[in-house]
Amino acid sequence: MAFDPSQMDVLDRRKVEAMILGPMLRAFQKEIGAEKTNEIARNVITDLAREQGSQFASGIGSNGLEDYASNKDAWRRHGALEVEIIESNDSKYSFDVIRCKYAEMYNELGFGDLGGIFSCTRDFEFATGFNSKVKLERTQTIMQGASHCDFRYMLEKPSS
Repeated sequence: MAFDPSQMDVLDRRKVEAMILGPMLRAFQKEIGAEKTNEIARNVITDLAREQGSQFASGIGSNGLEDYASNKDAWRRHGALEVEIIESNDSKYSFDVIRCKYAEMYNELGFGDLGGIFSCTRDFEFATGFNSKVKLERTQTIMQGASHCDFRYMLEKPSS
């Protein structure tokens, strides 16, 4: 049986990734600078996220916003994210994250400054890969020190 990382809890997967990538990025930051290192890492991770979003849509057999919302349990498993749903329908999916164990975990590992790259930057491109008409607006994250993350997904209306 082949190893399938999608069967892991996302929090556990991100922890393993951070334990490997964190020290590697720190070494690259010393050699080529933090700005260039972070830019390269962000580009690689967002490319991966876009592909994973596409795979997610294929895996559930749909790319509607309601399907997206109803299949986000993997990211929340074991209380990894505590959320308050504000609105959920076929054109809008809005929620606030009021507790983020991802941010807590990155801080515990000493990579709090990289957590946004490892996790938060994925959100926009994952949604794009899932459905290019799904747009995310987010003005703040716990990872950046805010009290909550404000996720506002919208499905663009088709042009007539």
